This record gives sequence, structure tokens and C-alpha cells, in this order.
Amino acid sequence: MKLKRVVVTGLGALTPIGNNVQEYWNNLIDGVSGAAPITYFDATNFKTQFACELKGFNVEDFIDRKEARKMDRYAQYAMVTAQEAMQDANFNLDKIDQDRAGVIWGSGIGGLETFQHEVTNFVNGNGTPKFNPFFIPKMIADIAGGHISIKYGFRGPNFTTVSACASSTNALIDAFNYIRLGHADIMITGGSEAAVTIAGVGGFNAMHALSTRNNDPKTASRPMDKDREGFVLGEGAGALILEEYEHAIARGAKIYCEIGGGGMSADAYHITAPHPEGLGAKNVMLNCLRDAGLTPTDVDGVNMHGTSTPLGDIAESKAIQHVFGEHAYTLNLNATKSMTGHLLGAAGAIETIASIKSIVHGIIPPTINHFTDDENIDSKLNFTFNQAQKRDVKVIMSNTFGFGGHNACVLVKKLDL
Repeated sequence: MKLKRVVVTGLGALTPIGNNVQEYWNNLIDGVSGAAPITYFDATNFKTQFACELKGFNVEDFIDRKEARKMDRYAQYAMVTAQEAMQDANFNLDKIDQDRAGVIWGSGIGGLETFQHEVTNFVNGNGTPKFNPFFIPKMIADIAGGHISIKYGFRGPNFTTVSACASSTNALIDAFNYIRLGHADIMITGGSEAAVTIAGVGGFNAMHALSTRNNDPKTASRPMDKDREGFVLGEGAGALILEEYEHAIARGAKIYCEIGGGGMSADAYHITAPHPEGLGAKNVMLNCLRDAGLTPTDVDGVNMHGTSTPLGDIAESKAIQHVFGEHAYTLNLNATKSMTGHLLGAAGAIETIASIKSIVHGIIPPTINHFTDDENIDSKLNFTFNQAQKRDVKVIMSNTFGFGGHNACVLVKKLDL
């Protein structure tokens, strides 16, 4: 069976450094940090008092107030980015087969704020179980994809992938596979997360996973820097429209790039820590290259998982050197989480969008907040520190790794390769 080609024809983004794709991209290139003191709740007593929240976002600019109240923030974010991506793709819904159009979404946690709110209200009550009738439909991790499919009438494959911080990359790979195997023509895919909550920050603090650099939030996310000490929690969403190549050509669609391949692996090592030698990270990149039918020397750059954790950055750097050998020193490596923070289940989607824009514009966003080299990381590797670099980008990979040892990698390439 000959696999079909899959292209990207629409993009949508809602991030701590921009409420649409263009704002997001401009601020990536300018090296803008999205970290700031938390405004959603009083974080005075928390070890970490800052996060990468959305800024200037009003859901009622996009969704009717009555409908928005039926959704957790993570689902609201999904709907807003799906709308931007669908408008970008410029479909005539009357002229597509909606039975062959689907939604595969990713979220690592889902409706955490809704769960927190409802349980807190019960605990603070008199013991009578008074719950909002929308409690369950707002909380469950699959509901974002349900809302999207209902809005656009897409009756094809519809489900949600949950693999912690690899969730939206897994969703993208699944959507890619459904199209190239001939089961669908169009897929809305991506991921969303809204974990900047009391439970989210408190839980990650209890694990000692978050940076506690409260006196200087904007430089707290510092991947590959010697003094990194944890990730910065972010929120938002990213949406991509994947389409079968001939279907896109037939309707005269604008095409950003082609999805070349996807890889998956497991560390099978620890529930939160990466394999110290980056074994799972190595395997997922090799699997991705194999799936794409490309060699390491075909790749121009890697958008690293790069969370700014002491162990994770070292393991991923080792894995890149293992996979790419001497070619590793010619790659542009970058970690956009230095600007956006870590969007957990939505990270893969927004980082794939950044990778696609690098291909379109020929420029690699920087890894900001680098001050001191880490002697455990090869300083000859080009991490695109502190300033964007121009480059003709034909092939780029994006890595995402999740608690539980879940690894996912997607490869995007110029259409004419």
C-alpha cells in the first residue's frame, strides 16, 4: 500500500507570548519571555509565584459567554486556536466530505481548574453533594476535541491522546497516520492545557519540578544553562490543519510544509526522571528519521524538549549527539520553552508550529536566558543562544517527552523535498 502525503494547511496558536500565530512568531524571534507573577490566584504562600500565563486574552472575543461557561479554560483555548487554524486553511465546508474530516487533540491533564473548583466547593459545603451539571463534561480530557468536531461538523476519527507533555505530538502523529493510511482527508490536531491553577502549581512544586526564581521570573526558564533549576509552567494551545496532499492541491490550498514522519518510544526507566543517557530520546529521533525515510544529515535543526530541568537537558543533549554524530555540530538546536514556559500537553503543538514557521521564514528562534555554560553539556553544540539565527531550513524535528517515559518526535520538511 502506497502511503499518502500529508501537508499542513492551517495554523492557530494561543501562547504566553502571543494570542495568535503571528504574535507568537514575532515574539519568538525577538526573544520575549512570557514569565511573570501569577495573577490567577494568590500565590504568596507557594514556592513558585510566577508562570507563563496568557496575556490580554478575553474568551468572549471568540466564544459566546453562555457557551464559554460550559467549557474549562483548556477547552476554550482549544476552540480559539482551532478557529484560527480553520480560518487560515480557508475551507468551504459545503465542499468537503465531513465524514472524512476528523479531530485528534492532545491534553496532558484536561480540566484541572474545573475539577479543583468543584471539589473545593464540595469540601467547603455542608456535605450535600451539590455539583455543577457541567462538572464532568467540562473536566474530561477528550471534550475539547468533541467541541471542535461539533462546531465544524467533522464526523471522522475523533479522540484525545494523553501522554503527559508528549500529548499533542502524539495527537499530531496519529492525525498524520490516519490521513496517510487513507482513513481521512482532513484532520484538526494539536493540544491545549490550562494548568496554572492552585492544584497545578502546588502539585508540581511538591515534585520540585518548577523553578523557584521568584526574584527574576523572566530569566527563570534557562535551558542548557548551568544554573537552571526547573521548568516554568505555561498555558495555551496550538492547532494544526493536516490535509492529504492531493486534496489540498485540488482545492488550491496554501501549503506550509509537509509532515515527513513521526516517532515514538518509551524510556521504561522512571515515572518522572529521564533515562540518564537519553536512551528513549535517542530511540524516538531514530524512529522518526526511519519513518520519514531520511538520514541524520538531512536534518537542519531540532526544537528540543529543553525544559530547563537539571537532568532532562543533559539527557536530551547526549541523545542528539548519539543520533547525529558529527552532524550534531552543524545543527541549529533551540528550546522555545525558554520563552513560552512549558505548556505540558500543548507543548508539542506550539513547538511544531514554531518549527514550521522556521521552514517558511528561514530563521531559527533563540534559546534565551543563557548565561553560563554547563560543563556536562557539549559547548560546541549550537543551541541558538539568545539571538535568532537565519538559516535555510529544509528539515526540522521537534521533540516532546512526558512523565511516565513517553517520547514523541515529529519531522516537518519543505514541500519540494
